[in-house]
Amino acid sequence: MQQPIQISFRNVDPSEAVEANIRSKIDWLETFYDRIQSCRVVIEVPHRHRHQGRIYQVRLDLTVPGAEFVVNREAGLNGAHEDVYVAIRDAFDAARRRVEDYARRQRGETKAHDATARPGVTRHFI
Repeated sequence: MQQPIQISFRNVDPSEAVEANIRSKIDWLETFYDRIQSCRVVIEVPHRHRHQGRIYQVRLDLTVPGAEFVVNREAGLNGAHEDVYVAIRDAFDAARRRVEDYARRQRGETKAHDATARPGVTRHFI
């Protein structure tokens, strides 16, 4: 990575364990695409409801040559993102899929469709 990783916490106390987990996930992400230039991660708790647990949101901003990806994992209705590590895992899984798709397009491995073949019904006259 060309620029240092930026990790921000909003409405959440910073944690060295969470930062270490994020750094390991970024290293893991670089195994899929090694040309990541910068990465910004924001961990936040947008609302503080008294009747339910803390729901975490994770936002990733990745810059690669020729593109920038924004992955915003908002809290689901099932409460799975009450655990910050689950929210981080889901965000990095989504980022991996986007980076892999981008790498495939760069290598030219995307599926090419035949322009002459058109779906439809052919008519047979007797």
